[in-house]
Amino acid sequence: MKAVLALADGRIFTGKSFGAGGEATGEVVFNTAMTGYQEVLTDPSYCGQMVTMTYTQIGNTGINSEDIESRGLFLSGFIVKEYQDCYSNWRATMSLGAYLKENSVVGIQAIDTRALTRHLRDKGAQNGIISTVEFNVDKLVAKAMAIPSMAGLDLASGVSCTKPYNWTEGVWDLETGYPQIDRKSLKYKVIAYDFGIKYNILRCLVDAGCDVTVVPANFPAENALAMNPDGIFLSNGPGDPEPLLSVQKEISKFIGKIPVFGICLGHQLLGLALGGKTVKLPFGNHGSNLPVMDMSTRKVEITSQNHGFAVDLASLGETACLGHKNLNDQTVEGIRHTHLPLFSVQHHPEASPGPHDSHYLFGRFVELMEKYKMQ
Repeated sequence: MKAVLALADGRIFTGKSFGAGGEATGEVVFNTAMTGYQEVLTDPSYCGQMVTMTYTQIGNTGINSEDIESRGLFLSGFIVKEYQDCYSNWRATMSLGAYLKENSVVGIQAIDTRALTRHLRDKGAQNGIISTVEFNVDKLVAKAMAIPSMAGLDLASGVSCTKPYNWTEGVWDLETGYPQIDRKSLKYKVIAYDFGIKYNILRCLVDAGCDVTVVPANFPAENALAMNPDGIFLSNGPGDPEPLLSVQKEISKFIGKIPVFGICLGHQLLGLALGGKTVKLPFGNHGSNLPVMDMSTRKVEITSQNHGFAVDLASLGETACLGHKNLNDQTVEGIRHTHLPLFSVQHHPEASPGPHDSHYLFGRFVELMEKYKMQ
C-alpha cells in the first residue's frame, strides 16, 4: 500500500505502508540506534512524535514479550528505510508490522531515511504527517502545518499511571528472565514519580536495593513524604517540561528535605524547580551511542538518550553545577546541587536500548540516600 510522509516545510517522501493504515501526525525526529527498535517503540517519551530509524534494516528480530518498556505504544508513527517482515529471533513471537498494526501505529518504509535525517538535522525537527489514504501533497502539508508545536505541550500527564503501585521485578537474566524480588530484602524505600517511566529504570532501582513505589505525575509531595521514603526519583517522559507548573511546585517541596534523583524529563523538571529554565533543541538527541562526560571523574561514557529539550545551566546561577556534559553539542547532560542531596541526568543510565556505561548512577543514588540516613 502506498504511503506518503509530508513535512510542514513542504518536503515530501513517498514510500510503502506497513503496520496500521490511515493517518498519523506528530513531530518527526530521528533515532541513531542500530538496535533496540522495540524498546524505542514502547518508550513513553516518544508520545506525540514520529520516529525515524537511521539504521537501514528494521524488523529483523521481530517482537518479543520481554523487551517491552511500558504498558503500550505512545509514539504517533514509525519511519524506516527497509522493513523486514521475515524475522529471526529465538524470543520473537510476532513481526514488527503485525505489532504496529495491533497497536494502531502507522508506519512508512521504502523512503530515503538518510535524506530525511539530513533534512531534519539541517532544518530542525518539525511536524509531519504520514498518510495511506490521502495523497494530495498540498492538503497533507496544510495538515502538517496545523499540528501544534511540541513546545508548550504537557504530554506527561497523558502517559503517567493513574494510581500508585509497587514494583518488584529485577534486571533481566539470561537463565531466569526477570526475577521477582522479595520487598523485605530491599533496604531503601523510594517513591518514583511516573512522567512516562520506562520499566528498566524500575528494574535498575530494584537491582540497586530500592523498594519502589510508583506514583502518578500529580501525586502530592505531602503524601509522598508521609510515606517516609529514603529518596525521591523523577522519571523520564514526553513533551515540554515548562507547562508542568504544578509538578514543578510539588518537586520544589522535596528540595533540601530528601535525596532526589531525576532522569530525562525528571532532570528538566528538577532544573525548573530549582529556578532554572529549559530550551528546545533544534533536533534533539535520540539514540544509544552518544558520548557524555561525567564532570566529577572526567570519564567519558557512551549513553542512551531521548530528549528534545535541555536545561539552561546559566539560568541556575550558583544553585547547581554541571554534573555531566554532552560531548557532541556541549549541552547539559546532568546537574547536581552545590550542597543539597540531589542530582539528575539528561541521558538514560538504564539503557534499553543502549550501553550500560552510566548504570553506576543508580549506585550513586543509593550512596546519597545512605549518606543522608547517617546524618
